[in-house]
Amino acid sequence: FFAKNIYLNAPIISAAMDTVTENKIARIMAQNGGFGIIHKNLTVKEQAFEVEKVKKYESGMVQEPITLSHDHYVSEAIQIMAKYSISGIPVTVQGKLVGILTNRDLRFETNFNQPIKNLMTNENLVTAPEGISLNESKSILQKHRIEKLPVVDENYKLVGLITYKDISKIKARPNACKDEMGRLRVAAGVGVTSDVLERVTELVKNGVDAIVIDTAHGHSKGVIDTTRMVKAHFPELQVVVGNIAT
Repeated sequence: FFAKNIYLNAPIISAAMDTVTENKIARIMAQNGGFGIIHKNLTVKEQAFEVEKVKKYESGMVQEPITLSHDHYVSEAIQIMAKYSISGIPVTVQGKLVGILTNRDLRFETNFNQPIKNLMTNENLVTAPEGISLNESKSILQKHRIEKLPVVDENYKLVGLITYKDISKIKARPNACKDEMGRLRVAAGVGVTSDVLERVTELVKNGVDAIVIDTAHGHSKGVIDTTRMVKAHFPELQVVVGNIAT
């Protein structure tokens, strides 16, 4: 195992170096049973986004999926779809599902300066209830020939999103290193700097599985103090410290 409660299916980890690990390599590592550590030579927001891209790339059910309201413009939807490399976005109003906008809705559209509600699919929406299994979800996706299945609670509030692509990835890579929610695992490196707590806070917010306090000399007061501070604020977070040379 890599750390407490983080088990690997392949004994290989990619280094927290700017020439080695960003979101693409971290995804590939986790898909093949290993683990990637996103390097720290990024701004706080940039590093947190690298982690977010790994955590949202693949899952049994996307928790807290990216959504837009029906009054957002099509141009905004296209930007977000490109940013996160996704092909569709659920549309909600005060948390309730009112439609879904996919690439199919946008295929021949040229007017991007109009609200999403003009183009989104909002009639005969196919949804699934909370607690549905992946096998049941797969049957619904195949039956209706759709790629995205919104999951709603009894009040029709959106609670998740299941995609055919994610189900296919699970079948194709059964040894992937994933968390309890079916998301790929990823770690991130941090240094002994004044912004370390802000950085760790953002990384945790985006679902990071472990923090690596990444310095050349782990046997130093600065590293020990940083470790204590991080653990004091995030007692459940897995923290790895290195290198220890003496």
